[in-house]
Amino acid sequence: MAMKYLRPVPALVHAPLKRQIRREFGAFVEPFRLHAPCPPLLAGAWMVAREVELVGRVPRPLKEAVAVAVSRLNQCPYCVDAHTVMLHATGAHAAAMQMRATSSHDVADPTLHAISAWATATRSPGAPTLRHPPFGPHAAPELLGTAVFYHYINRMVSVLLSPSPLPPTPTGLRGLTTRMAGWWFAQAARRPKVPGAALHFLPPAALPADLAWAEPAPFIAAAFARFTAAVTTAGETALDPTVRALAASIIAQWRGEAPGLGRAWLETAVAPLSVALRPAGRLVLLTALAPYQVDAALVEAFRAQWPTDATLVAALAWASLTAARRVGMWLADFRF
Repeated sequence: MAMKYLRPVPALVHAPLKRQIRREFGAFVEPFRLHAPCPPLLAGAWMVAREVELVGRVPRPLKEAVAVAVSRLNQCPYCVDAHTVMLHATGAHAAAMQMRATSSHDVADPTLHAISAWATATRSPGAPTLRHPPFGPHAAPELLGTAVFYHYINRMVSVLLSPSPLPPTPTGLRGLTTRMAGWWFAQAARRPKVPGAALHFLPPAALPADLAWAEPAPFIAAAFARFTAAVTTAGETALDPTVRALAASIIAQWRGEAPGLGRAWLETAVAPLSVALRPAGRLVLLTALAPYQVDAALVEAFRAQWPTDATLVAALAWASLTAARRVGMWLADFRF
């Protein structure tokens, strides 16, 4: 489970937060660990993941199915494997095997199938299943929150982690490996959890208007508000305002489409920036719109001017959350 580009953070840093993650999630896993150079982002990512995924009224297998489907959509194999494992941890073994082997469309359980199809459409604004989702208003904050969070974390993971959390395994044993890994997390998945118990790690903040879909669930709204404030502050510290303004303008026009394999579009996009700011512009835009294309050369060009791990994580988090919030805007356009 190699982490790319980042140096290990001392074990005693963030100890109370790490203890809560280990107790309630099952381990201090790499998607949380990668935020460690920027403590407010670690706290915010954990509290959002906890409130949308680990607590609430929606059964956790439904939310893990959303995580798998969104991760497959975003071409994040690490997260597909990780949340196939978590489906096993919640006891949804058939769905885990079906989603690992093929796609969400082959899930036999009708509820899981409908939720997975909805999640698979989350980069298709205006899709019928988004306009008329297969769940009621009571479930919307948890399921929208899970989808938005995985649109965020997929981008971070795609840039900073290896392709899978699982050890190299022969193809025929892959299903057994994921089921055994699920057993490791099963006890934590069953452990009762109190809503809001992570919110004290960050100060209160106002919920941005584009996240108003979270308001019916106060703990989810509070978690997203705190996390968004932390990411905004980190982004303002790490990125020149010109870079942020340019990237925000481009992402605001994005409709979920992949930009393609070439980078001509990227060079056109960053052309208005000064030469010195273009490495940051390239990293931010590619993380937001095609994170699987970010490579070592792009990261090294950024780090030549902004060398710290905290700055790299902050820049990536700002880009990732800006894109995820854009997805959340069209997910919230629904009718029951």
